[in-house]
Amino acid sequence: MDVATAVSQRISTRAFLDTPVPEADLRALLTDARQAPSGGNLQPWRVHVLTGAARDRLVETVQAAISANPFADEAELTIYPPKLWEPYRTRRYDLGEDMYALLGVPREDKAARLQWLLNNYQFFGAPVGVFFSLDRRFDKGQWAHLGMLMQTIALLAEERGLATCMQEAWAARAKTVSAFLNLSADEQLYCGMALGYADKDAPVNQLRAARADLDEFANFLSE
Repeated sequence: MDVATAVSQRISTRAFLDTPVPEADLRALLTDARQAPSGGNLQPWRVHVLTGAARDRLVETVQAAISANPFADEAELTIYPPKLWEPYRTRRYDLGEDMYALLGVPREDKAARLQWLLNNYQFFGAPVGVFFSLDRRFDKGQWAHLGMLMQTIALLAEERGLATCMQEAWAARAKTVSAFLNLSADEQLYCGMALGYADKDAPVNQLRAARADLDEFANFLSE
């Protein structure tokens, strides 16, 4: 598979098979991903991979925290700016509506929509959960490097027949996850990633997010 194909095929997979991914395969994937760009070769990222019983314990721990206080907000990061402006507000809205249409969940069924959102905290059924963190002393440049690593992992996974979903939803339970991972006070959790084999029969995995035309975001200067 060439890079262009991997880029075009990759989606945010939201339904996985429970087929395990061997640890040797995960190690090989992350070993290759080390070649992601990193300014100054700092390689600032930390990656935490959960499978098997560890993955299940994390899910149980977060589910217990949600049950005890469903409205708790443990986020240290603002995932979206408040009062999101256009065209970004409409893009986010349309993506959500397209997803729920595939799921057959109408807008007025708030309970069903909330229940679906909670699937985030089970990695959408994926057997592998990955978390990413950085030392708090790093700044925006190093956050960009972390994003490059995540994209590299996602594309390498696609090449290997694996699927991924980058999950900023975990930021809402950052304190619980950080405690479970035993992160130091100097370490800041960013997000999670579900990884495994896609359930290709699941309607939600037919979702393809619309992308803006080139001229909406690219400016070419020649003189």
